[in-house]
Amino acid sequence: MSPSALAACAADPARSRGRRHPEEPPALRSEFQRDRDRIVHSAAFRRLEYKTQVFVNHEGDLFRTRLTHTLEVAQIARSVARSLGLNEDLCETVSLAHDLGHTPFGHAGQDALNECMKPHGGFEHNLQSLRVVDELEDKYARFRGLNLCFETREGILKHCSLANARQLGEVGRRFIERTQPSLEAQIANAADEIAYNNHDIDDGLRAGLLDIEQLRQVPLFARHHDAARGRWPQMNPKQERHETIRAIINTLVLDLVAHSQVRIAAAGVDSLEAVRAQAAPLIGFGEGVESENRKLKGFLRDNLYLHHRVYRMMTKARRVMRDLFDTLYADPRLMPPQFYADAQLRESHHGAAGRARTVADYIAGMTDRYALDEHERLFDPRRLK
Repeated sequence: MSPSALAACAADPARSRGRRHPEEPPALRSEFQRDRDRIVHSAAFRRLEYKTQVFVNHEGDLFRTRLTHTLEVAQIARSVARSLGLNEDLCETVSLAHDLGHTPFGHAGQDALNECMKPHGGFEHNLQSLRVVDELEDKYARFRGLNLCFETREGILKHCSLANARQLGEVGRRFIERTQPSLEAQIANAADEIAYNNHDIDDGLRAGLLDIEQLRQVPLFARHHDAARGRWPQMNPKQERHETIRAIINTLVLDLVAHSQVRIAAAGVDSLEAVRAQAAPLIGFGEGVESENRKLKGFLRDNLYLHHRVYRMMTKARRVMRDLFDTLYADPRLMPPQFYADAQLRESHHGAAGRARTVADYIAGMTDRYALDEHERLFDPRRLK
């Protein structure tokens, strides 16, 4: 969509708040497209292929990873943005970057690393994603990180504690002043929720951790399952699963667009700054679908994320994360030389918290497979290298 066709409240790359390090405008691309391309070519983006969602990477080739999830989020976000006349490129860019800081082993890994880091400022995966694009990617001679636009960085930082927000300057200000990010960032957030709820249904069914009759306890699923069976009574189980999930996603997207249009119009926002000044997000579901979606999330928590097989696997993952942190923090020389050097430098400036942050950076950047291999290298006496 050309800038002239964008809604007045859309993010305009020509009016970006800019980059931390000034650069010449890109040729043949907008500023947000340049950000997208830098993210896609980053090492952190490639590692998402081997980071888990619910299932550890080696458990099966067809389960979602952070990378496939990220692509699904970007696709949904672009569709919603196009329908609302907003900036598709910024929606895609934020979506592609939103999980760059996630640890191995999904939320279990994140929780374990946060627990290890509590004496040293904690660990927030959204803040780590920003840290990846601001500091940890090291490809450019002129600056550290990817030097992304303010609007992209703002969208990546979906959640942030007040303590951390106070240290982030302009990009953290909205958490202190309780203002809103761009509508594009809000869309990426909603698309994330739509994608992970529904692909977790799909993966849970294929893994045999959930079954159709269980899921029919969820009104949102039962309604669309009935409709699919009524329309195609001869479906095979694979088609039945796909048609139901596809219909749920369609309903969520249509509801999100319809109710967001109403909220945007009622707010009368005519600029990005007017969006920021709102007391609450303008992108969201209607009350009925929001309630159904909450019930779906509750069902997945109780029946999938706390399923004994998943719980047992995640318990082992947390143990791996704690072992890695405790061992590497006690002796940073066990890390690769560049991380050991960084740990020494940070410790000289920030004490123990500096050393711990480098250890967290190293562990958070691991894929599932690398974390398991590193654990084996450190603890199996038969592995000498």
